[in-house]
Amino acid sequence: MKSMGRFFLCLGLVLGMAGGHAQTIVTNPDLQRTGMPHNDDYTVRVRVPDGEWQDLFEYNVQVDLDRVQNASMVQFDMDGKVEVMVKKNNGNIDEVSIRPRHNRIAYRQQGNAIVFTLDRPQYLSVEFNGDRLHNLHLFANPLETETYTASSEKIMYFGPGIHRPGDLPNNQIRVPSNTTVYLAYGAVVKAKLLVDHAENVRIIGRGILDHPIRGIEITDSRNVYVEGITVVNPEHYTVFGGGSEGITIKNLKSFSCKGWSDGIDLMCCRNVLVDRVFMRNSDDCIALYNHRWNWWGGSGNVVVQNAVLWADVAHPINIGGHGDPDAVPGEVIEHLVFRNIDILEHDEDDPMYQGCMTVSVGDRNLARDILFEDIRVENIQEGRLFNLCVNFNPKYDKQPGRGIERVVFRNICYEGVGENPSQIKGLDKNRMVRDVVFENVVVNGKKLDGCHQMKCNEFIENVSFK
Repeated sequence: MKSMGRFFLCLGLVLGMAGGHAQTIVTNPDLQRTGMPHNDDYTVRVRVPDGEWQDLFEYNVQVDLDRVQNASMVQFDMDGKVEVMVKKNNGNIDEVSIRPRHNRIAYRQQGNAIVFTLDRPQYLSVEFNGDRLHNLHLFANPLETETYTASSEKIMYFGPGIHRPGDLPNNQIRVPSNTTVYLAYGAVVKAKLLVDHAENVRIIGRGILDHPIRGIEITDSRNVYVEGITVVNPEHYTVFGGGSEGITIKNLKSFSCKGWSDGIDLMCCRNVLVDRVFMRNSDDCIALYNHRWNWWGGSGNVVVQNAVLWADVAHPINIGGHGDPDAVPGEVIEHLVFRNIDILEHDEDDPMYQGCMTVSVGDRNLARDILFEDIRVENIQEGRLFNLCVNFNPKYDKQPGRGIERVVFRNICYEGVGENPSQIKGLDKNRMVRDVVFENVVVNGKKLDGCHQMKCNEFIENVSFK
């Protein structure tokens, strides 16, 4: 049964009133001291306005495959207005950046600390003196809508503490159909959660999956809901979906710093919603593919919205790279929406894999009906903004892609220097890029108005600018 005693279960609960509305912060500082490494670069506290400051536990998380670095992470739940204090414990504060910049969070500095106010849940990077490798990741979650206890019936429950099921094959926990998995605040599970040939599965809570082989693997399954958890440095994907339908992922936070440690990768999946996630990965943050390994049949109806994406390596968004080279005419990936997204970083030194927003089709894939809307790109270390390419990559493909059709880029903003030009390239007259619209795409204050601002070839058709 659901816990009826949320406030008795949560330590570090702060209540206040503003205009008759109860304001709530859930911090759980003691429950989070359960064996995860601590980082003392910062001291972080929260409170309701004019209330008592509450300490948070500053987790150590590792970032950036190129040269692995130790960064910090804190999280809490909130409802109503909240004040945050971040104290820098080493060195002076010369410059402060709170990203995404789109949120326009004002702060005041008091010595070697800053104080700012949040009026809604959001995921932030707090950076001092331009340091983005040792920054503070601050996750202000919405309040949990349901909690459970160890005595709850029909719940796979993980309470505060380390859970290391080393006696299980492949260090994984299989989740059967019609099961709710609950990771409580302070739960640290060192295993992959496997949902295979199952349906009606829910994985929820505020706990952590720590260094699993993969975070959550969803294969040949239906109606899977993931909400609220954090995945720290999986060996491979944060969430992998293969041949599944009806996947919802909300309020997921992810870090990875290892090779092939993508964020959310979906192969031949349909009817997917990814909403309000933070992904900092050392490979693609979001990758949508067709056939690979044991899954066939194409992909469609995927929405990614209200996300913060940070690709220390590779693409923030990557579409179309894998498909069925033996299918005639080939597989289709279609009806994709990417909306209200902040891309904080893109860094890729290999030109073939560059692109904040990439549709690069191989293996007889056709990609069509794709919308990128209300996307803000803050920094490109090395890479390009757009990459639409019908491709043949012999490293992965046995056949070239078929084409790209009906792609819209609307209300896209980027300000930066040193990136490579965006590109639109078909492969030949039978493998074209067609019907692409750039509407209110602004780069360094100037609206894109023609292909002369990008690399284009002769195998494109009906590319328009508004």
